[in-house]
Amino acid sequence: MTRFYFTLICTLFLHTFTFAQTNKEVAPNGWHMMDKETDGYYGISSNKAYEFIKSKKLKSKTVIVAVIDSGIDTLQEDINPVLWTNPKEIPGNGIDDDKNGYIDDIHGWNFIGGKDGRNVDEDSKEETRIYQSLKNKYDGKTDEYIDPKDAAEFKVWEKAKEKLFGENAENGIDIVILRKSFVTLVKNDSTLKIAMAKELFTGTELESLIPKDADVRRAKNNFLGLMKLNNQGEATNKDFMEGFSEFVDSEEKKELAKNEPFKNLRTQIVKDDESNINDRYYGNNDLSATPMHGTHCAGIIGAVRNNDKGVDGIADNVRIMMIRAVPDGDEHDKDVANAIRYAVDNGAQIISMSFGKDFSPQKQWVDDAIRYAESKNVLLVKAAGNDNKNVDVEDSYPSVNYLNGKGRAGNVITVGASGDPKTGGLAAYFSNYGKKEVDVFSPGVKIYSTLPGGNNYGNLNGTSMACPLVAGIAALTLEYFPTLSAKQLKFVIEKSAQQPPYKVTKPGSDEMVNLADISKTGGIVNAYETLKLAATLKGERKIKKEVLPKPKMISTKKG
Repeated sequence: MTRFYFTLICTLFLHTFTFAQTNKEVAPNGWHMMDKETDGYYGISSNKAYEFIKSKKLKSKTVIVAVIDSGIDTLQEDINPVLWTNPKEIPGNGIDDDKNGYIDDIHGWNFIGGKDGRNVDEDSKEETRIYQSLKNKYDGKTDEYIDPKDAAEFKVWEKAKEKLFGENAENGIDIVILRKSFVTLVKNDSTLKIAMAKELFTGTELESLIPKDADVRRAKNNFLGLMKLNNQGEATNKDFMEGFSEFVDSEEKKELAKNEPFKNLRTQIVKDDESNINDRYYGNNDLSATPMHGTHCAGIIGAVRNNDKGVDGIADNVRIMMIRAVPDGDEHDKDVANAIRYAVDNGAQIISMSFGKDFSPQKQWVDDAIRYAESKNVLLVKAAGNDNKNVDVEDSYPSVNYLNGKGRAGNVITVGASGDPKTGGLAAYFSNYGKKEVDVFSPGVKIYSTLPGGNNYGNLNGTSMACPLVAGIAALTLEYFPTLSAKQLKFVIEKSAQQPPYKVTKPGSDEMVNLADISKTGGIVNAYETLKLAATLKGERKIKKEVLPKPKMISTKKG
């Protein structure tokens, strides 16, 4: 799943662009935790949720939440105290003490690392892997020359080829124009630094600049226009430039990968048998590679509350189990399947999954893992995606619909991203949607959370942020109502979602629709309402009684 979402208009930098001023407010950091009635923002009513807990004199039980993502900064001040620690593993001794197949898995496991300590940081898109790996087999062939047993595989290959080279190829970006656009952006940034008389400025500060010089006015309009277009008006010029640079590099790599000889970097580093799902015990225990995305998601769920540092997570008694399976690029189905199984086998009750892609060649493996999680009463929360597309009709994986129409997972919540009407719209402009396939919406615009670097914090956008918000609400609910089953957690979160009293802008268009037209519940999640509903249910989860070890003392005459 794309780390930073960019809506691109390349000609923006090549011609004068006049950006219309708006009356949008600047949302405060942490707006996603606020309450519509008391604070004026469509957040999740966190304070009201905790007031409800206090009024009922409820006591919490620790909940383990697995975050399948990129890496994490285990030393981040608001994250370190809430990391899950494997109680049966002795750190750093190079021995698989708990005999679960993973050596020194202290805080989780890295399924995209090698035994030599190397890590997969970047990887290709799934359509590129499919196209390149089957090119020699199918290039130049048509249906009539395909063996019937290969028909399904050929169809997927053709779809991947269309995705890469067809008229509707993703983005349709001219790489030459894109690079020129970035060069122009760099020049605009330099011009604005001089005009603003400082190296670092936000989009909000830039908006107050009144240029007298035509070049400065053009630079302002172009630079601010793109920031606003991507809802990053409150970012600094430095952060925005770095994000756009990453976007350009990523698009260039994707373009080159279309015709370059296929290089399976994952196989070269991980060195497992990727064709064998039963080859499960690979990877390493290094969770620190590419830590931005995972650190941010983990903080949303469980950053230490009320410690006068950075941010407060949603849940106050969780342990974050980190499982690294998502590179900068598309994740592999085998790694996703094994990450889910690892989480379940090591005690996770909720799994947060902020990733996704358009192809799933080994979907059966992921389906089996989701079924396994359901059999163990584990709730999965997944991001809907950031392509402003209708996932009722367009493919998006992981999918809750099992392969070949063999049922639908009952333990998965799919989450779209919401914002606030005062800051750009209730339905996030980038969010995927679907009346059948997207269950709820959750705040995913300008979400303030933990970042790598020990004591860093910042805002990110995406259904990647909306997903852990829902996982956090699920964890908070399970803490105080520990007998609720995974299906009951899904029920109370969805049933208590709050439907707005007016229409929203359908993502990717100007069409006004009801939220119920683009999601199953038509609502935005709310922690307070979820807890109230949970209090009315009789739990179906069986709680294992803690069995104390028998004393090893030998009775003597002296006692």
